[in-house]
Amino acid sequence: MFRLFGVLLTVLFAIASAIVVWPQFFQLEQTFPFAQLVAVRGVVLAAFLAIALLSLLLLLARPLRGFAASILIVALLGAAATGAIGVMRGFGSGALPAPTDSSVRVLTWNTAGEAVSAETIADAILANEVDVVTLPETAESVGERIAVMLRDQGHPMWVHHVQFGNVENGPQAWETTILISPDLGDYSVIASSEDGSSNTSSVPSAVVMPVNGSGPTIVAVHAVAPRVEAMDRWQSDLNWIADQCPADGDFILAGDFNATLDHMAALGLGGGDMGYCLDAASRTGTGLTGTWPAEYPELLGAPIDHIMASGNWNPTGSLVLDAAGSDHRALVVQLEPAG
Repeated sequence: MFRLFGVLLTVLFAIASAIVVWPQFFQLEQTFPFAQLVAVRGVVLAAFLAIALLSLLLLLARPLRGFAASILIVALLGAAATGAIGVMRGFGSGALPAPTDSSVRVLTWNTAGEAVSAETIADAILANEVDVVTLPETAESVGERIAVMLRDQGHPMWVHHVQFGNVENGPQAWETTILISPDLGDYSVIASSEDGSSNTSSVPSAVVMPVNGSGPTIVAVHAVAPRVEAMDRWQSDLNWIADQCPADGDFILAGDFNATLDHMAALGLGGGDMGYCLDAASRTGTGLTGTWPAEYPELLGAPIDHIMASGNWNPTGSLVLDAAGSDHRALVVQLEPAG
């Protein structure tokens, strides 16, 4: 009887491990609670290793030896698969190559309101020679202060902004601010972003297009978090974001996606990760580096902040920056024109 029970537990553990390691195979990557578990692959890896260690100890008890050995094998396989995914996507802070005449550097940072000062953001922009900045949860007034500091340092940037609701009485989560170097040309936020007729559901994203049609369309992304009561809105937000990168055109998506690459498995088209856009961090060695929550070590966090670009751009480097007071780390990516 105990042996039968042990076999049943092993089978159930094997099934659960397979779902947690690769939920997209079972089409569960956007389903509670698997969506939450797969977001923190570092924690999943640690859990597999802890179970493997416990199984090793249970091997000392002869009556449990067969059961412990089977659990050990499953746990090691789960850890190996999770680790292999981590190696392929990359973890660590990363690095940026020297900028070139044709390169574009993009920074995204969910600043949690004014948890990060305007001075700190301006310093990060200057230190990394950034051309495009997307700042979810950042007020327009903060963006204007940043722009003044940058102008005084000889690095001018234009400020664009989208908000939901009455921001005077609401949180800065209802705002998204974008800064763009004039070297890329004149830009304007499209009307449907400003009036919310085409946007993410609860917190604002923004589509910013070049006025003369020359240059990349910038999509500053902010999806709602996948809380239990918001799963439908979260899924809708991800679908909206994927729609912003069609097959034709020049696009850069940057912001707080509140989703990892696993959650996007069904949303990529033509080899892309989100629509036809490609994730830069996973192609430059930082794809598994956790950007949230910042108080956790990078390996144990969730990589939910992304910079993606259409196929006419090649990512050549990425860098994860210290959170400096926010609950999100910042991400900087360098892009080069393809070909």
